[in-house]
Amino acid sequence: MNSWQLKEQAHATLAKEVGYVRKPHADRLRVALAFPNTYYVGMSNLGFQTVYQLFNAHDDVVCERMFLPPKQQLKEQLSSATPIITIESQTLARDFDVIAFSVSFEWDYTNILTMLRLAGVPIHAAKRTAHDPLVVIGGAITFVNPEPLAPFADVIAAGEGEELVPGLIDAFRDGGGRQDLLRSLASKRGFYVPSFYDVNYKADGTIEGFVPKAGTGAPPVVKKAALSTTAAVEPPCTRIFTPDTEFGSRFLIEVVRGCANLCRFCWAGYNYLPVRAFPADRILERAKEARAHSSHAGLVSIALCDHPEIERILTGLAEMGYSISPASLRLDDLTPSIVRQLRESGEKTLTIAPETGSDRLRRVINKTVTNDEILDRAELIFSSGIENLKLYYMIGLPSETDDDLIAIRDLTLQMRDIMLAHAKGRGHIGRIIASVNPLIPKPSTTYQWLPMEAPDVIEAKVKRLRALTADIDNVFFNIKSERHSFFQALLSLGDRRVAPAIEAAEANGGDWRKAVADTGVDADFYVFRNKSDDAVLPWSIIDGGMKEAFFRGELEKSLRAEWTLPPKRQAENARLLPVL
Repeated sequence: MNSWQLKEQAHATLAKEVGYVRKPHADRLRVALAFPNTYYVGMSNLGFQTVYQLFNAHDDVVCERMFLPPKQQLKEQLSSATPIITIESQTLARDFDVIAFSVSFEWDYTNILTMLRLAGVPIHAAKRTAHDPLVVIGGAITFVNPEPLAPFADVIAAGEGEELVPGLIDAFRDGGGRQDLLRSLASKRGFYVPSFYDVNYKADGTIEGFVPKAGTGAPPVVKKAALSTTAAVEPPCTRIFTPDTEFGSRFLIEVVRGCANLCRFCWAGYNYLPVRAFPADRILERAKEARAHSSHAGLVSIALCDHPEIERILTGLAEMGYSISPASLRLDDLTPSIVRQLRESGEKTLTIAPETGSDRLRRVINKTVTNDEILDRAELIFSSGIENLKLYYMIGLPSETDDDLIAIRDLTLQMRDIMLAHAKGRGHIGRIIASVNPLIPKPSTTYQWLPMEAPDVIEAKVKRLRALTADIDNVFFNIKSERHSFFQALLSLGDRRVAPAIEAAEANGGDWRKAVADTGVDADFYVFRNKSDDAVLPWSIIDGGMKEAFFRGELEKSLRAEWTLPPKRQAENARLLPVL
């Protein structure tokens, strides 16, 4: 693979696209927006597309895209030392002022290093000079715990792009050298400059504190940048249409940001608060503009039905001729009208998340629905003509017993019975697909102090659940192993001392077990240690807005199997109370 072939490939990609932006580079801030995975995956990422639009909305900025090459092409580029280029103008990545990574998954951490190598940029921030692009790492995953990536980033953007992009542009407009730029960014909300901090450790290896270096102006804690309201903001949506993506030419649009249910395991639920609905009129306007390029709308949200005008949105999309797919539906918000509208739009599969099979364990994790309600919604779903159901479950939850594993099977079988009863009249049987993942106690959640369950216990539960669910007709269980979750947990819960393992895994082709062994990283220290007595956690450098006292209180309620009901559920319960 040589430079000419890469340019021809870029031209061929652009020929299939609608909506990309081309600008002259002269006298503009040049941003290479990098997705650390392939074009096929990246162009279906709504956050990536949104940041591209946010940068290019400024006349004095030009933003172009680059992606990790596919596996065989990557091998050829690495062996031939062919540098990575952007798609729009086929410019060398290292010639840009900024390389901005949009990161959504821990497994892509190694790809960040690979793309920097292909760009000819030192992977360590400490080795970069004024002649190198500023490397900014952002995305949902980084404002939860940025520390494992700290040695590789000049700046970590913690928060929502609508607030961060203008701040980054303003810092460049202020002028000055590289250190002036970093100091300017460090003074703005949401920008964490890792090199401006010393991290002090106690004798037992835990963190004593993050100490801002003198003269940097860095704050003791970096506050996450977030929109206070979406009233005047364009809803994030697909701007570039191409058939060569994971979801094809689907029009994706964010409907609601945030979720008030506060499930105790869910980092997204906590970190995207408060709940903010995008204006229905704007959602429908963007959908109308996109209709010429797509006939399928994907509605993105944690809690779709928290939008006060969701039924009007669904009706409007259907009237435009869209088939409609929600990313996931919260059980307690499903209504006959919404399910009917989804079915009439052509949807045949819905996704719900019972998380576990027992009411008791749902109270532990603050999933505020019951088995009776789940079965009632399953009846609604299948009676409305929906044929297939996707389920999300977890294992390794606090206080989980074998009875809870059996309950997963039994609840699924009850939903299967409902599916079969409604399939008889149609003469066609759908299927239920259940995904099961071990719990990773995520940063900035109620469970952030808890250890992940021991590997042998998780593996025993995996085997037990596989045996319980084997050979059930029309039901398929996809159960993730402990090994896969262990290394994901390391990247999620680690600090900057984990960075050498990321570097080693990138160099050895993704063998995490070898990378951890070769670098001497004590993975068990991060994954299997109870952190309840830790005064400072690796992610304490980012203030996500939730107070430690709240999380401590929620942990106590979890151990008592006690719900914290969201306002909507509280109101429903109040209506059901007898009048005294």
